[in-house]
Amino acid sequence: MTIRVVVVDDQDMVRSGFAALLSAQSDIDVVGEAPNGRLGVEVSRSTRADVVLMDVRMPEMDGLEATRRLLDPPPGVLHRPKVLMLTTFDIDDYVHEALRAGASGFLLKDAPVAELLRAIRVIAAGGALLAPSVTRRLIEDVIRRRSTWEQDARRLQLGSLTPRETEVLTLVAQGRSNTEIAEQLFVSAHTVKTHMNRLLAKLDARDRAQLAVFAYESGIVTPGTPA
Repeated sequence: MTIRVVVVDDQDMVRSGFAALLSAQSDIDVVGEAPNGRLGVEVSRSTRADVVLMDVRMPEMDGLEATRRLLDPPPGVLHRPKVLMLTTFDIDDYVHEALRAGASGFLLKDAPVAELLRAIRVIAAGGALLAPSVTRRLIEDVIRRRSTWEQDARRLQLGSLTPRETEVLTLVAQGRSNTEIAEQLFVSAHTVKTHMNRLLAKLDARDRAQLAVFAYESGIVTPGTPA
């Protein structure tokens, strides 16, 4: 199946470069481009994009607000694309808030081409990109500043999880794939998928990225925990 992608970035050369690179792939179709978040939302909805490649800092509307609007649309708007954020380490807070809003992944703008293509395909297939070099640092940095009240509220929710679900949640937060979790816990991939579905339902999470946030906020994974 062809993945419909929209590229949103205020730098013409960057936007055009990404578009040309992605268009060269047989399974990716660049269906639109936009120079700011406001137009990005409009183009994404009109083209019914599967994945939106979203810059963070842009004029008129930044990538954070655009992500919120795309993933929490007004009544009657059913389209919700996957959002892949483009970031640098000096804007961690922006990206963390986008993750909480439902963004499915993050990449540095200078990431290797293969990593970008893999991220788009993983996200389009319903997964989330939890690259240790980016996402864990973002989560850990903000969790250090979260209030005790918020962490206590998350811990109360942990009471609904079974010991095995808690194990799976911990491994998700450490960036493990379903296959890696299955191998570590000596269970089948189908069993891991079942646990994942239960975690998403019990914790009212959209995807793996939001599960990772919950794990840090509840304290079952702490900043600096080895992967």
